[in-house]
Amino acid sequence: MNGGLVRLREVYDSLNPSERKVAAFILQEPAEMIQMSVADLAVRSGSSQAAIVRLCKTMGFKGYQDLKLKVAGDLQEPLATGYQDIRPNDSISAIIQNVSNNNIQSIRDTMKIMEEGKVEEAVLALDQSKRIFMFGVGASNLIGMDAQQKFLRINKVCISFPDPHVQLTSAVLLTPDDAAVCISYSGETDEVIRAAAIAKEKGCKTIGITKYGDSTLSRSVDIPLYTSSTENEIRSGAMSSRITQLNLIDILYLGVASRNYENSVKYLDESRQAIKRL
Repeated sequence: MNGGLVRLREVYDSLNPSERKVAAFILQEPAEMIQMSVADLAVRSGSSQAAIVRLCKTMGFKGYQDLKLKVAGDLQEPLATGYQDIRPNDSISAIIQNVSNNNIQSIRDTMKIMEEGKVEEAVLALDQSKRIFMFGVGASNLIGMDAQQKFLRINKVCISFPDPHVQLTSAVLLTPDDAAVCISYSGETDEVIRAAAIAKEKGCKTIGITKYGDSTLSRSVDIPLYTSSTENEIRSGAMSSRITQLNLIDILYLGVASRNYENSVKYLDESRQAIKRL
């Protein structure tokens, strides 16, 4: 029962002013907050009880008690070092530590917000589909290409085109028997949102991979899957977010492979042998 603080950090910038006051207080004083009633928190944060209720709803919690339980769970864990950005004249040792710690922290934070039911639903959709189409622009397209390489090795047709215009053309050819995986960290990439809309029009099951919180993409797809990553400054080059997205693709891939274990092992061995003969 944790992930309350991670969710708060992820949605903080998208909150309205009254909700942001509550979130700021909880992030600053989590140990004090878990001892408070809704009325107490409203007074201490300078907000209102209605804002607290809205905040809980925005974050997908059942209510204030659910939020308190998850924050309390976070406080039971060892204190994390937090995300560290690259500074001028950093030593190689510092860069190794910071980049590695950021990636590890991103995966841990993503685990806290990951909904197992949604992941199971996505695995089932991918397993039952005849073809999987990946949609993503820039760094997100690299995630799609990684998925293509993985799924093809277990004889699952997976297609990822690098050109966004070709992606949209392929979306028109989708059928209800296919699955579309739409990837955008911001959840606001125009080409990816358009591809998701076309896929829905074609009756295709749509899966979205995006950052936690409300976004156009998360509202557009059948199955939204969230990753956590605080991207800013130099790290805005999709560093930590790429790692969490790759990790999620691995989870989906292994979920499908596990459901078809015997055949997956067979195809993996055959592909390994084919490459070995080169």
